[in-house]
Amino acid sequence: MNRRQFLSTAAVIGLAPAARAATEKAKSLNLKITGLKTFVVHVGSVNWVFCKVFTNQRLTGLGEGSVTSKEATLAQAILEHERFLVGKDPTEIELLWQGMYRYPRWRGGPILNSAISAVEIALWDILGQALGVPIYNLLGGAARKRIRMYKDVGSTPEAFLQAKAEGYTAAKSGFITVNNNLVIPPYAVREGARKLGAVRKAVGDDFDICIDAHGVPTTVMAVDFCTRIEELRPFFVEEPTQLEDLDELALLRQKTKVPLATGERSFTKYGFAQFCARHLVNYVQPDVCHAGGILELKKIGVLAETYRIEMAPHNPQSEVSTLASLHVDATTPAATIQEYSPNRAPWIQELFNGGAVKVKDGYAELPDRPGLGVDLNEKVAAQHPYQPVNRPNYVFSDGGVADH
Repeated sequence: MNRRQFLSTAAVIGLAPAARAATEKAKSLNLKITGLKTFVVHVGSVNWVFCKVFTNQRLTGLGEGSVTSKEATLAQAILEHERFLVGKDPTEIELLWQGMYRYPRWRGGPILNSAISAVEIALWDILGQALGVPIYNLLGGAARKRIRMYKDVGSTPEAFLQAKAEGYTAAKSGFITVNNNLVIPPYAVREGARKLGAVRKAVGDDFDICIDAHGVPTTVMAVDFCTRIEELRPFFVEEPTQLEDLDELALLRQKTKVPLATGERSFTKYGFAQFCARHLVNYVQPDVCHAGGILELKKIGVLAETYRIEMAPHNPQSEVSTLASLHVDATTPAATIQEYSPNRAPWIQELFNGGAVKVKDGYAELPDRPGLGVDLNEKVAAQHPYQPVNRPNYVFSDGGVADH
């Protein structure tokens, strides 16, 4: 057995018995997939991409694969799975995942994996509804009573204090400062550290401050920023480097005591093997909408647990993504904190028929509805159709392209 096979096998130990028993019970329903449908919903500066999987027994599953700037492409990639899935048993989730991932021969990347993720989440939704239980009960049951959340906020002291007043014990913002899409390295680092200092002074020592560097820093900037802010004790610095060269991350790891995190742009358990085995980060951040779906997120969590690394799933998307993440968080000891970007606009609540994420004093309650626990209102979705969104185009002062 080679190393990759070992990691894959280790990640699924303990999953098979519960999933197999649930699948066998659901088979008596003789469920068959009859079709797929996608919905691209414009929300401010982004578009959310949802998938519904339909069955012959009137059970419908809901999933999400939202990926910024490639939403229309993703919607088509989801629908391309229809010819493979129609007529199949939706409860055979692992088998169908393997088919979607491996049969096309071309695999990997944000579009293909996000498409699989959206469908896979919907399949779990169908299975949970068929059995009348929340998905986390099918993944081994709860490993905790509630799930710690951190809120995405602006980089001002007032924004962090608002999160603290709402009961959160942690919040995240991007502190690396870019003005008018212009990256000036000394200023970006210096101003980012100054903003962080102001937030730390405002919230006190016992509130956790998470930093999202968004992959903007060069290697020199990353080392400078992380060493500057060590005394301010951030909870973690997220995406301080790009992922083309993991040794860049290893170099940063050697230079700073600041906890590091990454993973939102990595896919499947294979993409996280080196992070964990080499202890390159303190927190892995897979996104259930991109990494491969619910079961793959669970496998990544088991892999992290094996190497005593914590998991903080990435999740700037909708209620669907949040609930899918929470079902995994509930069952995964390594999942110690969850990103949350609540959108309280009235029409968003209508989009999800009232929503189902329940947060109190900075902690999410365990989902209690069958399946995923949320539904999409198609009429409201149709009122907010896809609109192309231009992402920031960062440049250096010489006009060269900067990362984002």
